[in-house]
Amino acid sequence: MARYKDASCKLCRREGEKLFLKGQRCYTAKCAIARRSFAPGQHGQGRKKLSEYGVQLREKQKTRRFYGVLEGQFRKTYAKADKMKGKTGENLLQLIELRMDNVIYRMGFADSRAQARQLVNHGHFTVNGRRADIPSMYLGMGDVVAVKDKSKSSSKFQDLSERVVPKWLSVNTENMTGTVVALPAREDVDLDVKEHLIVELYSK
Repeated sequence: MARYKDASCKLCRREGEKLFLKGQRCYTAKCAIARRSFAPGQHGQGRKKLSEYGVQLREKQKTRRFYGVLEGQFRKTYAKADKMKGKTGENLLQLIELRMDNVIYRMGFADSRAQARQLVNHGHFTVNGRRADIPSMYLGMGDVVAVKDKSKSSSKFQDLSERVVPKWLSVNTENMTGTVVALPAREDVDLDVKEHLIVELYSK
């Protein structure tokens, strides 16, 4: 399976804002954006005026990188969102928010989405009592996510993140379980993204 293997901080610098790809490090003075707030590369500090296509592309890349979704996965998610009722852009964000890896991160069981994907791949979670090891699977309203009994004693889950849990999720830190109590709304997305630009990009 394809995956990004270069420095994660380069992605934040390229987009010009924090994408919180490295967990707690992003909140410290070591954050790459705090130290070097310009794009990586030889010409990173040069001024560059973006075309209309360039603006749309940057919005798409920023969103994709924020959630850690590969290009092919992102395009398939957009195609699914386009067939749903309602606004395509909001449907797209809702579907990505409902990915297993993102839900694990939102519930505070991982410090970053990358760590959440690794934990899911290693089989540390169940959904509705069944083993779930596919980070890209979509969850629905009423689904219950739980840390497996054998994994609860792991050091990975000893210090659960005290992240603010969005209102569409309910978490029980003592039992290490969480429930999707509603579908995520547009205001629940904490990324400053203009989703209509992504729709315009894919509509060409």
